[in-house]
Amino acid sequence: MAKKERKNPDEMSFLDHLEELRWHLVRSTLAVVIIACLAFVFRSFIFDTILFGPKNMDFPTYQFFCNIGKFFGVNSEFCGDTIPFTIQSRLMAGQFSAHIWTSIWAGVILGFPYILWELWKFISPGLYENERKHSRGFIITASGLFFLGVLFGYYIVAPLSINFLGSYQVSKEVLNEIDLASYIGTVRASVIACGIMFELPIVIFFLTKVGLVTPEILKKYRKIALVIILILSAIITPPDVTSQIIVCIPVLVLYQVSIFISRMVVRKEERKEKARKNAK
Repeated sequence: MAKKERKNPDEMSFLDHLEELRWHLVRSTLAVVIIACLAFVFRSFIFDTILFGPKNMDFPTYQFFCNIGKFFGVNSEFCGDTIPFTIQSRLMAGQFSAHIWTSIWAGVILGFPYILWELWKFISPGLYENERKHSRGFIITASGLFFLGVLFGYYIVAPLSINFLGSYQVSKEVLNEIDLASYIGTVRASVIACGIMFELPIVIFFLTKVGLVTPEILKKYRKIALVIILILSAIITPPDVTSQIIVCIPVLVLYQVSIFISRMVVRKEERKEKARKNAK
């Protein structure tokens, strides 16, 4: 059977677009399922090494902050032997359910570049040739920023949250026996929130391209953005100043990079407009 040719986007009806979108979603879902199955098989590595890594005091992040404290001669809570809490499952299907959902989320995170690729294949036919040419690095850049955010969430935000919340006690009479779903949720939220947050330059790029954002607007509302960043940092980190500052710094850097990117986009559009007028 001959391969079905891709229709011209200008000639496609609404139902044709829906059909096209459906197949992109099917392929994306299939990729997530395949990766999830692999993650399901490697249960020991996913749980014991990855998820429960920040629970142990030999985790690289704790060692790093411990060494910094020793260098400055400060007693650090990161130099302890253990974090005083245990993880428990209180539901009959709790561990099995956690295994399945963790595998699915692993599929979503690791399959992010392919999901973006499918999304890009759906959008790109509607773009002009020069727009497609200038956006070829979109998949690599967006995926790189996402995984950078994931690593930041895993190695910085998650350990700080686990160390603080796991050792916090209102009284010695109350033991910290954390539910498995709660622990996994903390790690997952830290990782995914940071991954999405690190996509800020990509979002600003497209908002500038469509004219919704300009460098002047970003500069004008920089103080408001700082407040929003502080609020987001307070939400995804434990309520101590040090953790919030550590999270704020890369986000502020990303905001400044976004201003620079927005300025570059505006200048490029101005040059195009000027060339267009000169051609007339």
